[in-house]
Amino acid sequence: MGGQAEIHASTYAGAFSDPVFQSQSVFRSLMDAMACPGTIMPLGASANPPAPLGAGAGAIALTLCDDGTPVWLTNALLQSSVPAWLSFHTSAPVTDVKPEARFVFIEAGGLVPGFDQFALGAQEYPDRSATLVLEIASLDGGSEFVADGPGIKGETIVAPIGLPDIFLILWRENRAQFPRGVDLILVSGTNVLCLPRTTKLRRREV
Repeated sequence: MGGQAEIHASTYAGAFSDPVFQSQSVFRSLMDAMACPGTIMPLGASANPPAPLGAGAGAIALTLCDDGTPVWLTNALLQSSVPAWLSFHTSAPVTDVKPEARFVFIEAGGLVPGFDQFALGAQEYPDRSATLVLEIASLDGGSEFVADGPGIKGETIVAPIGLPDIFLILWRENRAQFPRGVDLILVSGTNVLCLPRTTKLRRREV
């Protein structure tokens, strides 16, 4: 009984206290972060979703998801109160068919599937692709990558902590699909770093 009550309570709580203002703040931050790949930016608002979804990822879900954006979740998220929370606050349907998902949420430490398992868009409609929201331990202090591409003046260094070991392989395969491909939002706490498919990455030579 107690467990059910906790699930029930967590489903209805944890959304924005000022939905219009906070969702606008998060949306602007995400657009700025996508326009300036590799730059760490604060979301400007946070949510309190059920674990294991974090505050920043929850805020992104509240801002971007609706009844027209199917969402794919990892097993850990599926087995929590997150699906009910998403349904109540955003009306977004949860799908287990990866190519149907518009948004993909992966909790910190969760297994990251191959990017090509999700919607990559079409040559004529490259925007019909998935955006992956990947929570990690930190957006800096890790192994360094050199990033370049649109929105980056020259080159910039990104050094996230918590990416899978094969991340660079996954990203290069994703880049090879251009103009198709997924876009990536890395989240730590309530800060984000975006890597749109236009961004090239290579390991920094020491």
